Amino acid sequence: MTARKLSARPPRGLLWVAAAVVLGLQAGCSSVGSAHASKKIPQPGVIDPCQPRELQMVSMPPYVVEPPDEMEISVKPPSPDVSTTTLTVQSDGNIDFGFLGDIYVAGLTLEQVEMKIAQTMNGRVGAPKEPYQVSVRLVNGSQSKSYYVLGTVTTQGKFPVTGNDTVLDAILTAGLRSNSLPEKAYLVRPHPTGGPDQILRIDWVGIKERGDTLTNYQIFPGDRIIVPGGKPPGLLSTLVGG
Repeated sequence: MTARKLSARPPRGLLWVAAAVVLGLQAGCSSVGSAHASKKIPQPGVIDPCQPRELQMVSMPPYVVEPPDEMEISVKPPSPDVSTTTLTVQSDGNIDFGFLGDIYVAGLTLEQVEMKIAQTMNGRVGAPKEPYQVSVRLVNGSQSKSYYVLGTVTTQGKFPVTGNDTVLDAILTAGLRSNSLPEKAYLVRPHPTGGPDQILRIDWVGIKERGDTLTNYQIFPGDRIIVPGGKPPGLLSTLVGG
């Protein structure tokens, strides 16, 4: 009688169970590791209740023209040189006004631009007895005014300021990644050289889960929002949703 040889291979069902256990342990370890890593990441800044924020916003200061703003310029009475035209502020701060030459407008408000163009047109030879009136408005909104979202986000870069943007708008616009740590986010506001740092702490959990507006600050031109991140999840953790 021939002895039956026992197989060393475990049943297929046990293999699947073992694999599931390994993946679960790795996902759990990854989750614990991410939580542990997030505790090590500091969150700079202070909470300033005096800052403009959701439900307590302020009007933006008068718009200051800078490159590459586009402006629609209308003139009354109509001029043979210009009636209505759209001009872009060039990198040198000038607008090319054709036969009237270049006019430097960078750093001026829209009202000041109107006055400067009217002064230039009324001071030329052959100007009509009735003084020119000039109207200037921005085309396509504020192109030279932006804020920035940096760090572990889907789209890192600059975004146009609309006037009523908040921290919540900015972070959702940039998008969060699987390893983003928005609960560690903070806002950095530009300041003159030598001036004190302006770093504002963001309570992301309060903003998102409790509707707390205290740190949902209004965004101003030049603001930087920093969103730290933990270690990106591994392939196995990604497959199991870790």
